[in-house]
Order: sequence, then structure tokens, then C-alpha cells
Amino acid sequence: MTKKQKEKAFVIYLILGAMFVASLVSSNLIFQKFVYWDPWGLMSTYKPFGLDKFEFSVGLMPYPITFLITDILSEVYGRRRANQVVIAGLFASVFTLLIISVSEIAPATGWSPIDNNIFEKVFGLSFAAVGASMAAYLAAQFIDIRIFHFWKKLTNGKHLWLRNNASTFVSQFVDTSLVVGLLCTLGVLDWSLFGLLLLNGVLFKIIVAALDTPFFYFTTWLFRKHFNLKLGEEIDFV
Repeated sequence: MTKKQKEKAFVIYLILGAMFVASLVSSNLIFQKFVYWDPWGLMSTYKPFGLDKFEFSVGLMPYPITFLITDILSEVYGRRRANQVVIAGLFASVFTLLIISVSEIAPATGWSPIDNNIFEKVFGLSFAAVGASMAAYLAAQFIDIRIFHFWKKLTNGKHLWLRNNASTFVSQFVDTSLVVGLLCTLGVLDWSLFGLLLLNGVLFKIIVAALDTPFFYFTTWLFRKHFNLKLGEEIDFV
């Protein structure tokens, strides 16, 4: 690779890392709002697993993006670079938690549109959320990267769809079961919701992971074409 290509590869790496961190941090901040999604539309009589709609935290919406990005980084930049972004995401989340903690302690003025009670109601569970999320996050992300490279090595760089989906499906199940279980243990959620939220969360993430497979193929194809990479070859911008 030329010096110019390495510089461009590094800039793209930083952009993907920034998108990863933004998706991770935002998922921890917005998790308290729960929504529903009816993907079946007019086919309301069709209820796979007995679900007529998905009920999940909006924090799940940006979270699958993190797994797509780590798969892209693993494929194009290698396992070490993907792990570096995962660690960066951990530090960003902890730093965000510290900022929220200081903001929560600081007293609001009498004319503040958001008073202390509202702020605490929205962000007061951040310690529990981030703590549970980080435990699940580290386990799931490192499992995702490890399984991805296991299949990459086993298939000699072929079958992108296999390593993309196999790694994501397993890691998403680990992540969802851990985070929901920890939130129930900490008293943030009632245990009666565990089964429903686990099933909803896992199915939602699997659907999103399957839908992003074409985007994963297209992105890796662009990298190979632009940087003249061979099948299974990784970028080293150092």
C-alpha cells in the first residue's frame, strides 16, 4: 500500500471507530424507553414464537451497529484493530458515566427546564445500565471477534455470510441474556419480564444482523476494490 492509501485507511478506521463508540454510548443513554414493533403488518395472524409484535428497549436499535462495525473491522483491519475499538468503547462508556454522575450531583437552578427530579429519572439508572451493559458488552464483543476469526481461518477467507452471521447470532444471544439478567438482578427490571425481553431482544437482533449482511458484503467489496486487497488480506496502516 502507498503512504496515501495507508493514511486514507487510517482515517476510515477512525470514522468506523467513532461510529462504534457513538452507537454504544447512545444505546446506554436511551435504554429506559421501551417500544414495540409489528413487522408482520397485515399478517397479524402470523405469530412466530407466539409473538404478534416485538417489545424492546430503544437502546437495542443502535446496538447491532456495533457488531456490524466490529465484523467489518475484523475482516478488513484484523482482530487486533477490532479489539482496540472494543476497548475504546469501554473507556468512552465509563467516561460518559462519570460525566452523568457529576451532572446529577450538580443542583439545578430554579428556572432550569430540566429539574433535578426529571434528570435523575432519565439518567438515574445509568450506573446500573452501564454496569450491566459493559459486562455483557465485553463478553459479547470479544466472543463475536473470536468466532468471526475462527470461521475466517477455517474457510480461508471465504463465505463472508457465514462468519458474519454465525459470530453475531451467538454474541447477540450472550449479550441479551447477560444484560437482561443483570438488570433483573439489580432490580431495574422485574424477573417476570426476563423471558419476554430475552426472546424479543434476541429475535430483533438476529433479524437486524441478517438484514445487514448485504451491507457487510458491499462494504468489504469496496475496501478490497479500493485498497487492492486479496481474499482474506487485511490492511496494515502502520
